[in-house]
Amino acid sequence: MAKAAEKKKDTGKELEEQATMASATARFVRMSPRKLRLVTDMVRGKSVADARSVLAFTPRGGSVVVEKVISSAVANAENNFDMSGDDLYVSSIYVNEGPTLKRFRPRAMGRAARIRKRTSHITVVVTQRKEG
Repeated sequence: MAKAAEKKKDTGKELEEQATMASATARFVRMSPRKLRLVTDMVRGKSVADARSVLAFTPRGGSVVVEKVISSAVANAENNFDMSGDDLYVSSIYVNEGPTLKRFRPRAMGRAARIRKRTSHITVVVTQRKEG
């Protein structure tokens, strides 16, 4: 009986922690996950303001897409969870592989080479800084 009460307390803590997180996902982005991971590794754990300034001066194509997803996560936090945008930081950001479009390109002597056009799913989770 005591274990059941402990489980209820644990789930209450989990729900409280989930309420302080907001996320956004961009799916089927036409860029390879390897290229996007180089960009996402630079902003992981930073505050939203720092992440935006880093992405603004990053000369990689994926920085534009990642910045849009971060902005969307901040907007979700402000509108859905009444969080302040100034106190948010990128607690989790990851890139998963999406479906690959397979195309063929003609090569020498009648052969064909496969071209793989990769896609990605980008997920950003922003959390409010704990005070104290």
